[in-house]
Amino acid sequence: MIDDYLERHYPFEGCFNFRDIGGYHNQDGQKVKKGLYFRAGRQDRMTDKDLAQLSELNISTQIDLRKQEEVLDQGRGPLEAMGANYINIAVIPEGGSDKLNKLVGDTGISGKRYLGYLEFGPTSWLRLFGILAEQENLPVLLHCTAGKDRTGVSTAFLLSVLGVSREVIEADYLLTNLDTERQADFIESTVGYPEGYDREKMITIAGVPQDAMKDFLDGVESKWGSVVEYLQKIGITQDQMNKIRDNFLE
Repeated sequence: MIDDYLERHYPFEGCFNFRDIGGYHNQDGQKVKKGLYFRAGRQDRMTDKDLAQLSELNISTQIDLRKQEEVLDQGRGPLEAMGANYINIAVIPEGGSDKLNKLVGDTGISGKRYLGYLEFGPTSWLRLFGILAEQENLPVLLHCTAGKDRTGVSTAFLLSVLGVSREVIEADYLLTNLDTERQADFIESTVGYPEGYDREKMITIAGVPQDAMKDFLDGVESKWGSVVEYLQKIGITQDQMNKIRDNFLE
């Protein structure tokens, strides 16, 4: 489905799941511009070689979707020192993981769990799309810890606004699974696997389920009609959506 993974993926030595969403075509034949929106995992373990390459991307805004406890544990990463504006938008608030478990059960990663993110209210998405609507904030790097779940939902929202098909959105989400072996090898060679983990389990944890994004989008469509209708309902304006399309489409 997506045959240019090697072109859009950045195989940094100490950062994983880092890729550009540019190059996808929407259903009107327009193309998402390259070099404006990067999605990734944490960047605090990047090597000097990584940092040299990262600096070439000229990222203006770092959108960090992690909870404060994650930020304090892992650090913000190197982008602020390179001149990027740092913005924290915690998709899951403090105590939110426990609330998710109560809402959907301790099911692990799933579309149902992603739908639980929406139960925390619209503030995260309103802030995110307000940033993406302003051209001076671009290019952006949007990330969480692993760059797959909170980042995956946020990216699916953006691609939906840009008119990219569900088929492509689901396929983009699954690209995460192509970088899990590198990540497992890195963890083994640096800090070692956590107690009770081996390489196979680490690869599984670093990846995403085949049906999670499909189930999430099915749930959004069932309740609100579409992602765009959901975003409109929570207060993202048509003007903002038009600006985002102008910013990201060619």
